[in-house]
Amino acid sequence: MGEPARNVDRIDTAPGFLQEDADALNARFAGTDTSAMLQALFAEDILGRTAVVSSFGTESAVLLHLVAQADPAIPVVFVDTLKMFPETLAYRDTLVERFGILNPRVVQPDPQVLADSDANGLRWSFDPDGCCAIRKVEPLARAKEGLDSWISGRKAFQSVTRQDIPRFEVEQGRLKLNPLGDWVKAELDAYFEEHDLPRHPLEADGFLSVGCAPCTSPVKPGEDPRAGRWRGWDKTECGIHQPGIEPFL
Repeated sequence: MGEPARNVDRIDTAPGFLQEDADALNARFAGTDTSAMLQALFAEDILGRTAVVSSFGTESAVLLHLVAQADPAIPVVFVDTLKMFPETLAYRDTLVERFGILNPRVVQPDPQVLADSDANGLRWSFDPDGCCAIRKVEPLARAKEGLDSWISGRKAFQSVTRQDIPRFEVEQGRLKLNPLGDWVKAELDAYFEEHDLPRHPLEADGFLSVGCAPCTSPVKPGEDPRAGRWRGWDKTECGIHQPGIEPFL
């Protein structure tokens, strides 16, 4: 395959995407229903080798249902940091079965890296950035090897640090799709109700954004949905949505 084509109908994926490709896709699908957009992307093979990356958190069911309705064979990658809530692992199994996801994948931290860098499993308590790097960023980097694009569940309303999320963006030559970037909480709730989607078991207890168990707490009234993540630390992201930051071990 040659240079990526510069049109909105078909974009080849090798040797990589450029910002102008993302701009063209943002223009083509502006105002398009999310479900219709996903169906077109998969049918036309615009994304090339792609996968959904899902935390199986409180809002994950919406994106996973949309993708499974469009193409249940799209791989769904879950990074099991080995610090997850048991409820999250059970919820993952529930959604995979309920939605008929045909290609679920699990990636975990490298055992040798854990032995060298977090032997007692307590790195989260004094170095949350380092813990995320070895338990989430590095495993996901391995999972994305060979992919031309990946699909994220980020939404602008979740936090002030996630505002102005485009549907399509480019990170180091790989296309990143944020199908729900412009959705608001009311739209997500309406979709849950319309399709009778199961809720994360911890949501009723105030966990509005669920990550690893040691670093996730319930959200207080009036706080943004991600306020319960890394509470007490000057940290808002695990690192997988921060392009250019390499995993440090």
